[in-house]
Amino acid sequence: MMDDNKLKVLNRYHVVFLIQNVIIGTTVLSLPHRLSSMGYSQWWMPLLFGVVANLLLIPMIWLGLKYRNDTLFVIHEKLFGKWAGKTINAILLIYFIVVLSAVSSSFLQLIQVVALVDREITAPLIILLLMTIYIVHGGIKSIARFCIMSFFMTLGLLYFLNWGIADGDIRHTMPIFNFTAKQFFTASKKGLMAIGGFELISFYFPYIINQKKALKHASFGLWLSILFIFFFTFVSVMFFSEWQLKNVLYPVLNLFKEGQLSYLERLDVLGITMWVFLILSTTAAYLWAAKKGIDSIRSSPKKTHLYFVAVFVFILVKFPYMEAFQRILFERVFYLMYALFLWPILLCLIHMIKPKKNEGLE
Repeated sequence: MMDDNKLKVLNRYHVVFLIQNVIIGTTVLSLPHRLSSMGYSQWWMPLLFGVVANLLLIPMIWLGLKYRNDTLFVIHEKLFGKWAGKTINAILLIYFIVVLSAVSSSFLQLIQVVALVDREITAPLIILLLMTIYIVHGGIKSIARFCIMSFFMTLGLLYFLNWGIADGDIRHTMPIFNFTAKQFFTASKKGLMAIGGFELISFYFPYIINQKKALKHASFGLWLSILFIFFFTFVSVMFFSEWQLKNVLYPVLNLFKEGQLSYLERLDVLGITMWVFLILSTTAAYLWAAKKGIDSIRSSPKKTHLYFVAVFVFILVKFPYMEAFQRILFERVFYLMYALFLWPILLCLIHMIKPKKNEGLE
């Protein structure tokens, strides 16, 4: 793979769009519903999430600068020892596989509701996995290039907000702080997962060319995502009633349905079709991270590890177990994402009390 031939392959544009595109997944489509406990006051929450994410980027970048040529998998072994490090890496591997399965399953179920009503999703799942493998096969730079292409391919989705703005009511955005502490906590717990994906920089940091400016470039990509999410949330608040925000699972998808073009009837189908580029950006990044996890555990990088992960994902999505269990598993795994957000802070503290020989400086 390309990663094995040359370590430093990611320029500033790659970093910006890796951060930007990996964050946006199916969660954004349901974010106004997830934040509905705050009612109309939710519209500014994506901005708060952006501030939190930007602060969390700081320890991730700081740790990366101390171990310039090491992914987080390698850092674990250096800080905790070989076996403890591999155990942590195995937990991360399982996490990546479940997240990858959850993202894939969520999007395929959405397609099933919108376009392929009452159809089997086996074939679309296989196609999604094969496309993801194809993107990842070229390494992290290939994923970054796909993210850049996806950004420009899906930028036009913002145009679909036009009808929501025209028919919406700006008065819904006032007052700003009309909520209780409990409502705020509930919305934060359910909504923060919408920005998941930026933490993967801890795994591809060694491949960044200009690592000293990684925080600047990553922050720029982060706020591109936050603005994208903010626009959809703000227009949803303008357009929908509080009851609709609480009861419509995918408010953003319903915004697409409001669009009216003389030459196209189902704008929601077009919107979901375009959204697949964003989904592929997310699944490709997590598949790459999972592959690196197997490489680390087995101490042997192999291309076949990509197919192992894909098979596990297929089994998780299609295995005939209880749907309730699958739903709980996919929902709860995202809470582990919050632990991963904070994990680099602990690693920074451990690094500071460890001997300097653990550093991976060039």
